[in-house]
Amino acid sequence: MRALPVSLFALAAASPLALLALGATLGGVWPLFAVLYMSAAAVTLDLLAPQIAGTAPDREFPLADALLVALALFALAALPLLTFAIASPGPLTLSDRIGLFVAAGLWFGQVGHPAAHELIHRPRPLFWLGATLYTALLFGHHTSAHRLVHHRFVASRDDPNTARAGESFYHFLPRAWAGSFRQGWAAETALRKGHSSLHPYVLYISGAVLALGAAYWIAGLPGLLVWAGLGLHMGSQILLSDYIQHYGLTRTISPDGKLAPVTAAHSWNTAHPYSSALMLNAPRHSDHHAHPSRPYPTLRLPGDAPLLPWPLPLAGLIALYPPLWHRRMRPLLARIAKP
Repeated sequence: MRALPVSLFALAAASPLALLALGATLGGVWPLFAVLYMSAAAVTLDLLAPQIAGTAPDREFPLADALLVALALFALAALPLLTFAIASPGPLTLSDRIGLFVAAGLWFGQVGHPAAHELIHRPRPLFWLGATLYTALLFGHHTSAHRLVHHRFVASRDDPNTARAGESFYHFLPRAWAGSFRQGWAAETALRKGHSSLHPYVLYISGAVLALGAAYWIAGLPGLLVWAGLGLHMGSQILLSDYIQHYGLTRTISPDGKLAPVTAAHSWNTAHPYSSALMLNAPRHSDHHAHPSRPYPTLRLPGDAPLLPWPLPLAGLIALYPPLWHRRMRPLLARIAKP
């Protein structure tokens, strides 16, 4: 099967920016349209379209990184502009502002985050652009924790971002947030033992302080609260994705205490086309863990990878209601556990 062209990823990921721009300037129905695009429309398109086969050829995609750069730069520019539109006095109604906040947070979480995530797996200076976007949205530590902790310990008790079977998202969220911050710090500190290089957490924390200072300068205390709220909105979506994509999956431990190698069986995946394009193939999660530097257009769905029956955004909605989530996931986990 041919891989999706970069133009389709660009169309799905960048289209909401036009709705956000209209919502920020005109209000009215546009913030609502932006929310619907990022939620109900995305799920509907996924459910109506045929699911995508798992194979994709390895070949060059010259514009793949260019799209990542464009999305990251758009996100960095949109953050202060949207903060001003939502928080400053103006013609927008309260419902306009709420709708714009929700839609912007969904875009940062479902598009900005996948773009930054791809960038931190690329060489410098692309790496630093991804780290800058995470830092601006007050989640800079993810740059270190994701690469140095999550990829190493995924599907084990040593990974704070792997949800345990039976654990609710609301229990997982604070554990993963604090655990990833702490373990990312420890991993970076261990790398610098005996060296005088600057600890990246200094940049993450000072960058977050500067970002909040900019938010206060833009629109005072309301601007600071809106910017911080957007960061919280995005960070929660990152952890919701982690919760879903590794829920209940575990690696065995050998008699010598070593973790078994990571395989396709240690991530949940989805084969729904629209959310895959919107989220830069993030739902093809098993292949990303196997090949972190593989360009997102060529990520595959291995035949032995666990598949969720719902698009990733719909799975996120189900996970927010733990009784339903656990009831629906129990048979899926039992099926995987069978020899």
